[in-house]
Amino acid sequence: MLLQARLLIASVMLAALPLMVGCGSGQGVREHIHIVGSSTVYPFSTVVAEQFGQKTPFPTPLIESTGSGGGIKLFCAGLGFQHPDVVNSSRRIKASEVAACERHAVDDIVEVNIGYDGIVMGLSRANPPPALTRAHIFLALAKQVPDGDGLIDNPHRFWSDIDPALPNWEIQVFGPPPTSGTRDAFVELAMEDGCKHSAGWIAALAHTDERRFRVLCHAMREDGHFVEAGENDNLIVKKLNANPQALGIFGFSSLDQNLDQVQAAPVDGVTPTFANIANRSYPVSRPLYFYVKKRHVRLVPGLREFLAEFTGEDASGEFGYLSYRGLIPLADGHRRDVAQRAADLTPLRLPES
Repeated sequence: MLLQARLLIASVMLAALPLMVGCGSGQGVREHIHIVGSSTVYPFSTVVAEQFGQKTPFPTPLIESTGSGGGIKLFCAGLGFQHPDVVNSSRRIKASEVAACERHAVDDIVEVNIGYDGIVMGLSRANPPPALTRAHIFLALAKQVPDGDGLIDNPHRFWSDIDPALPNWEIQVFGPPPTSGTRDAFVELAMEDGCKHSAGWIAALAHTDERRFRVLCHAMREDGHFVEAGENDNLIVKKLNANPQALGIFGFSSLDQNLDQVQAAPVDGVTPTFANIANRSYPVSRPLYFYVKKRHVRLVPGLREFLAEFTGEDASGEFGYLSYRGLIPLADGHRRDVAQRAADLTPLRLPES
């Protein structure tokens, strides 16, 4: 029995060795959970953290809004208390990012899908919203647009240049930077579809030269008509109020929290509402996630309990407190499945590409 006990202690110490080595810079044991990542998931994560701090004996987690891409880079940099335990993401982690994690011994990542969000084209309430299509959006924001069988630098200065039915407003759109998961999702959900519909030969590229297709359809114009406004959605809301003819790209939750100041343009005839995102009829909607280091669960106090709080019915259920903050909940059966996988710390396995 003594030998078995010694072997058990040795195995636990070996499992924790990468984390203990990572703490060798004098930081010691960290008692709070450290979370980085998406500005879209940030407000949901913050509410859960506050509830967690009030309901449990554990400290309230520290959360930083770094953007999805920047947060995943920090998350994947290594194991140990100087590295974050959790990363919020407004898109699914990429295979290349999983590979980067594995190169730094960050394996057995646990994926948690918390619900859905829509990406809106918002504007001040001072003017009626334009009725946009994804083709309109692409032709307004793309770096280059089709001209016959070729491409030209985007010549459109006004929305009415694209479609006379649109207002004669100068195209000025505030949006997130490339490190943002909202930007990634927007170019895939709005720009790509609009790109396909802009010319038949571009639609064919999606099947014959996917890399060229993505480069063409994802490149945003750089002539001042699209303005990177940072990760802070509230800053975009302020800019829209200062310029009633400008539009901004941000998540539905920010729209929901600022309905007294901004409204959303319909896209392809569908207005972004709670119901339309939940039933997936609104075309520019996406799932939201966070990712956890399984190895950190054993060493960071409260991390397992934080997972349970976030995935529980009280938080992310149909009538959970996050739904009142703008999160579109998963169907109840799906949520229970996600919660069970989180409780079991089931490692992420991406489908083969």
